[in-house]
Order: sequence, then C-alpha cells, then structure tokens
Amino acid sequence: MADRLKRELSNRHIQLIAIGGAIGTGLFLGAGQSISLAGPSILLTYIIVGFALFMFMRAMGEMLLSDTKFNSFADITNEYVGPLAGFITGWTYWLTWIISGMAEVTAVAKYVSFWYPEIPNWLSALACILLLMSFNLLSTRLFGELEFWFAIIKVVTIISLIIIGIIMIVMAYQTPFGQAGVSNIYNNGGIFPNGMSGFLMSFQMAIFSFLGIEMIGITAGETKNPHKTIPQAINNVPFRILIFYIGAIAVIISIIPWNQLDPDSSPFVKVFALVGIPFAAGIINFVVLTAAASACNSGIFANSRTLFGLADRKQAPPKFQVTNRRGVPVTAILVTCSLLLFAVLLNYFIPNATTVFVYISTVSTVLNIFIWTLIMIAYYRYTRARPDLHKKSKFKMPGGKVMALCIIIFFTFIFCVLFVNPETRIGVIFAPLWLVVLALMYRQYKKHAAQ
Repeated sequence: MADRLKRELSNRHIQLIAIGGAIGTGLFLGAGQSISLAGPSILLTYIIVGFALFMFMRAMGEMLLSDTKFNSFADITNEYVGPLAGFITGWTYWLTWIISGMAEVTAVAKYVSFWYPEIPNWLSALACILLLMSFNLLSTRLFGELEFWFAIIKVVTIISLIIIGIIMIVMAYQTPFGQAGVSNIYNNGGIFPNGMSGFLMSFQMAIFSFLGIEMIGITAGETKNPHKTIPQAINNVPFRILIFYIGAIAVIISIIPWNQLDPDSSPFVKVFALVGIPFAAGIINFVVLTAAASACNSGIFANSRTLFGLADRKQAPPKFQVTNRRGVPVTAILVTCSLLLFAVLLNYFIPNATTVFVYISTVSTVLNIFIWTLIMIAYYRYTRARPDLHKKSKFKMPGGKVMALCIIIFFTFIFCVLFVNPETRIGVIFAPLWLVVLALMYRQYKKHAAQ
C-alpha cells in the first residue's frame, strides 16, 4: 500500500470542477428567493461577493503555487497560522462537507421522488452514496470525469436560459407579466426597491450560492501541471460569475419583473415554461438532481483528501493516509461514506428530515466562511513571513496585504449579517462551541504525539 496521491486531474477536469464549485443548486432553486428579497440590487450583490471571492481564490492560488508540497489549503493554514489552525481548518472542512453531503443526499432523494414517488427517500439516498463511493474508489480521474459531465449539464442549462432570454428580450416577447425588456430591471421600484436592509440580507444568499468555490484548493495535490492549470481555473472565476449569475438573473428579471416572481419556485422553470418548452419542471428537476449529486461527489472527494492531509500532518489516525495502487485514499473514502449513511437512517426514521438539514446547513455555512477567513489570515501572515516567495510569485493576488485585510473585513461583515438574521443566527452561535471541541481534541492529539 502506498501513501501518496497521484496527479490524475487534467486541465479540463480542474476547469469544470471550478465551474461546478461556483454553480450550486442555489442558483436554480433559490434565485427566486434572493431576487424577491433584494430586487434588482441582487445583481450588485453578486458583483461584490464575486469580486471578494475572486480575490480570496487568487490569495489561495498564490500560496498553493508558492510551494508544491502543499496538497490543500489546510496545509497552508498549518504552515502560516500554526498547527492548531491547520487542525481546525482540516476538521472543520471535514464537518462542513459531512453535513452538506448529508443534505445533498437527502436532496437527491427528494428530486428522484419527483418522478418516482413510490421509491422511499432512504433507498434513493443509499443508492446515491453507494454509486458515488464506487466511482471515488476506482480512481481520481473517474471523479474528475464525473464532475466534468455534472458541470456540463449545469452550464448548458444556464447558457440555454440566457440565449432563450435574449431572444425574448430582443423580440419584446409578450408574456402574462407584460413585455420582456431590459427596462423591467429598473422600472419596478428602482434598483433598491426593498431599501438597504433587503440589499444587505441578500449577501447571505449570495455567499450560500458560492459554497464549494474553494474546491480547487483541495485538488492541488492531484493536479497535472498545477502552475498552468490552477491560475487558469482561478482567473476564469470573474468571467463565470458574470455569465452564470449576473447574466442569468439579469435575463430572468428582464422577462419576469422581480416583484412578480414566486420566491418558492424556480425562475428557470418559469422562463422555460413561458417559451413553451415541454416538461420545463422535469428538465430543471434533472439539472438540480445532477447538481446535488455533483455536490455530494465533491464532498466525498474533499473529505477523503482532507482526512488524508490531517493524517499526513499527524493530526488524524495514520490509517487515513493509506492509499491503493491508484493513489486513492481508500480508508478515508470508506469512513466518509459510512458517515453519510446517517442521512439514510434519518430519511428512514424521519421522512421529513429536510427541516433538520436546513438548520445544520446553516452551521455548515458559517463554518465554511470561518475557513475562508483563516485562509486569508494565512495569506496575510505569508506575505510577512515569506516576502521572498511573495515577490517572485508569478501569480500574485492584486493588492497584497491591503487586499487581504479588506477581504477579512468583508468576511467579518458577512458574519454580522448572518448573526442579525434570525434564521442563520443558530450557526453563528454554534460555531464557537465547535471550535472549543476542536481545541480540546487538539490538546489530546498533542499529548499522544508527545508520548
């Protein structure tokens, strides 16, 4: 048995993993809700959040490429903030993916029941876990291939919506909501129809949409030619946000005025149905089914590599470092999938487990933003501790230390928004408790290491 990962992810895999990470199910299902909350100002929200996360990705990319011994961003926080920070980053990221993986498996089961209501949710969830586990155990390349096709489905759907929408706008297409046209963006109460509070609250939903964007930072140790591939994938992030989020939402609110959108139904279904595409609801159900399966697939990959990294740094049992001859961390994948089986049990005993996951997913989101903040602190420390590496870097983050501080302040603002909102407050309250648990775990590990 080896204990090394293999570089099997090609440029095409990384590009599509980056796209997949930036397009969550939130865009297809939650866009109606975020538009009704902020009105047309949601476009500005996505521009601001997109810029902040692009800078975050540039910082992470610069550090990953500064030293090829880094397999993931947990290695970075371990190096520049300290072993405790590396321990917290690894185990927290592991927890967030276990939680979101359980939620996504439940979502897959829900989407399957759209066509086959007679199949119990727990059975669909079990089939999904076993299938994805098999793919992940076979090879890293197979994981990349699966993500490639999952991302293609999302991209084709969004581009189809944009093309259909532009044709409807150019033709001034008559709908039950009036004429399609760009004027619908600013004619219904202006850009900020719900004032600053609606605009500020929309930041939380925009952040939700981008969870998983940091996935490139987990693939670093298995990427062929990382110095070419990673910068390419990161530099395309703004372009993708402009097309997939700002483009899609601008088209939607040009066709259906923002105040006439149903927040509880997918605006994608609405636009496809308006133009007379049959089975519009079925098409979007298929897309969100693959998007949820993709998120779960990414979760299995990210968690197994996170456990591998923790074991590599002697912060988790050494068994997690065992890989097969194809360079796949077998034990880490099996443990990850075993924990995901809790979702099957929950769906068996509580058929309406979705509400449980809403609360736990909030905790997962808060912890994810906490990890992003730790990575930015690591970047700030890196520029001060290793000015030599920073100066000769060919992939510098624009603005350096000053920009890092601005992004840290922005993430702090997001924490405040999450705390003010009663629906997400539970996550902000729970996060410190989890950190206390981790600090105690870390003390135990240090004692073991000293013996």
